[in-house]
Amino acid sequence: MSNKPKYLVIKNQLKELILSGEYSAGTKIPSEAKLREQFGVSRHTIRQSIAELVNEGFLKKEQGSGTYVNDQNQQRVKETGNKTIGVITTYLSDYIFPSIIRGMEETLSESGYSLLLSSTQNDVQNEKRSLEMMLEKQVDGLIVEPTKSALLNPNLNYYLKIQEAGIPCVSINASYEELDIPEIRIDDTLANEMLTTHLLDLGHERISMITKTDDMQGKSRMKGFIRAFSKEKKSFDDKLIVTFDTETKEELADKIQVLLHLEDLPTAFVCYNDQIAMTVIEQINAIGKNIPDDFSIVSHDNSFLSTASDVKLTSINHPKEQLGKEAANWIIQALEKPSFKKESIIYQPELIIRESSKKSTEE
Repeated sequence: MSNKPKYLVIKNQLKELILSGEYSAGTKIPSEAKLREQFGVSRHTIRQSIAELVNEGFLKKEQGSGTYVNDQNQQRVKETGNKTIGVITTYLSDYIFPSIIRGMEETLSESGYSLLLSSTQNDVQNEKRSLEMMLEKQVDGLIVEPTKSALLNPNLNYYLKIQEAGIPCVSINASYEELDIPEIRIDDTLANEMLTTHLLDLGHERISMITKTDDMQGKSRMKGFIRAFSKEKKSFDDKLIVTFDTETKEELADKIQVLLHLEDLPTAFVCYNDQIAMTVIEQINAIGKNIPDDFSIVSHDNSFLSTASDVKLTSINHPKEQLGKEAANWIIQALEKPSFKKESIIYQPELIIRESSKKSTEE
C-alpha cells in the first residue's frame, strides 16, 4: 500500500493517463462525480489532485465548461531557451553503453543541448516510467534503444504520443517492427551471416548459435546464421541452438555445460555478444579445454572484452561512440533543419579476425 497521500496517488494516475494519450490534448476530462466514482475517493481529494495538475500546466479549467488537457503541455512550451534531448537505453554503465553515451554527450553539448538520461534494464515497466518522465520533462528530442524489441511492446502508444507532440525520435541498435521510427544500427543479419560463413569457411559444420530471444538483434542474428548455412546448402543441428532472454541469462552457464557434454560436440560457437562469449570461454576452460585448440568462438560488438582475455576474440565491430555521435547529430538536424530527411542509418558490418577462430581439425 502506498504511503503517499491519496490526492497525490490520484494525481499521478491522472498524469499517467494524460502522458500516455488516454486523455489527449484539448479534450475534456471526466467530471468530478465520475472521477470520484472511478477512484473511490472524496470530492475534496479529486479537487486537490486536479488543482495540482492545473498548477503544473497539465490541465486547464474553463469557467462553466469543465477541465481540459492543456494543449500547451503537448506543444512543450518552455520559458527557458535550453533544449533537452532525452536518451533512453537498456543499460547505462556497463559493456558498450558508456562509449555510446559519451559520443552523444560530446556532440549534444557542443551544440548547446543538455542530456536527460534514463535506462530501462530491458524491462517494459521501467521503459514506461522513462517515457512518462520524458513527456513530463518536455524533452525536445528523443533517442531511444527499444526494450525487449522482439516482443509486442505494451508502451507503443507512448511513442505515438511522442510523434503526436512533434518530438523527433530516433531508435538505436534495434527498432520496434510495429512503429515507423528511423533507426541507427548495424545490419545484424548480415553481421551474423559473416561470422557464421567465416566458421564454415574454416571447415566447421557443427556450429552452436547462442542468441537472445527478446531483442530484435538476437532475432536478426539468428536469421543471418540460417542464411549462411542456406547459402552453403548445408543444414545445422538444432540441438546446438541455445537461447536465453533478459530474465534467464543467469541460467546460460548451465545450458552451455549441457552442450559441452553432448556425445557429438560442437566445434565452434557464434555468440550473441562479447559478454556471452566470455561466459562460453569460462565454461570451456572449466572442463579443461581451451580456445581455439578445442573450440573456435566468434562474437559481436568488438567491446573491450574482446581483447581483455588471453585469447583475443574474432568479433564484429560495433561503432559505439560513432553511433552515439550520429544519433545526437540526427536529432540536432531534425530539430534545426526543416529540410532534414529523417532517414535510418544502417552500418555495414566489419569483421575483425583475431585468435579465437581457427581451421577445424575434424575430417
